[in-house]
Amino acid sequence: MSIYFEEFALGQKFNSPRSFEIQEDTIRRFADLSGDKNRLHLDEDFARRTPFGGRIAHGLLGLSLASGLLHEIGIIRETVLAFTGLEWKFKGPIRIGDRVSVRMEVARLKSLGARGGIVVFKTELLNQDEAAVQEGSWSMLVRRKE
Repeated sequence: MSIYFEEFALGQKFNSPRSFEIQEDTIRRFADLSGDKNRLHLDEDFARRTPFGGRIAHGLLGLSLASGLLHEIGIIRETVLAFTGLEWKFKGPIRIGDRVSVRMEVARLKSLGARGGIVVFKTELLNQDEAAVQEGSWSMLVRRKE
């Protein structure tokens, strides 16, 4: 159910309805799509010798999955007009077999008049242990009810 700008409240929280399991094929397909074929993501022998101790998912794969999981929450499906910005931190690795989900909280609201306003969400990408592997703030232009 989409939410209009005036229906959001500071501190309001949302969680993705499901998690997404990172599989080897997920990483390979993202590498093919993005062109990022860094050995850290694709070569286990190489990755084992890094501080991560093995292959990890692309950071931008995590960010992309967070965006998709937000869409599944459904709160902005029909009301978002634009994604206007983000600040994002990569806090920990996402490994093959991890299950990621999204937790969001309305952190700021700025009215832009009759058409809508900016909603800033504190956003976390969590692994199966509920540890934030990525986090930041996402700003979106959301319309008002007509």
